[in-house]
Amino acid sequence: MFAEHLNNLFPELKFPLELARRILTHASHPAAIYGHNAGLSFMGRRVISAYLYLLLSSSPNLKPSDDLEAIVAQTLNTYVLGEHVGSKWGLGRVMRWTPTLKTDKAKDANFTLLKGVGLYKVQGDAVSAVMGGIFEQFGGSTAHRVFHTRVLPYILARKNNAGLPEAFHADVHSACNRFGGLQGPLNIDRPPAMATKTAGKDITEKVEITKIPSL
Repeated sequence: MFAEHLNNLFPELKFPLELARRILTHASHPAAIYGHNAGLSFMGRRVISAYLYLLLSSSPNLKPSDDLEAIVAQTLNTYVLGEHVGSKWGLGRVMRWTPTLKTDKAKDANFTLLKGVGLYKVQGDAVSAVMGGIFEQFGGSTAHRVFHTRVLPYILARKNNAGLPEAFHADVHSACNRFGGLQGPLNIDRPPAMATKTAGKDITEKVEITKIPSL
């Protein structure tokens, strides 16, 4: 179930069964005694932070007064990752975790209640674990592509100051297009150029600013 879900999310990548199980098992679950995602999440968070620091530091829109650390923290907030990336990836349907609810309440818990007891936080940790697992199993180049095409475009802030500030959205669109768009190839053996043309049209027509989700 775990590997099947991740393989459906990233068809070009084939996750080993044990790695997939670890990625989608939170430390709160009883099965965590056999391995959980805390280590992969720790690694993944540092990987995606590094990628975002690189993007921001090379951006012509970065001002001397900008606080890079604050921007990265705001953008990669665990709850933001969980709500907007984790939910899109459907992680809540397959990951193993234990809500902080009494057993009788947990059985009848609705989605709103689960959000209040940490669903987005756990999903956000799982997103980081996915990235850590990809980095460990498939390498930095693949993780870099996943970040710019499957993660960052979905955490662009337009309200509530959650996500990446609008000043850097053009940099995100540019990087996403450079890697082939929202569905760009993840396997480095397949050149991005193969994915940048569809029926003779450039991919930028498909990844317009208005079509990349924002918060």
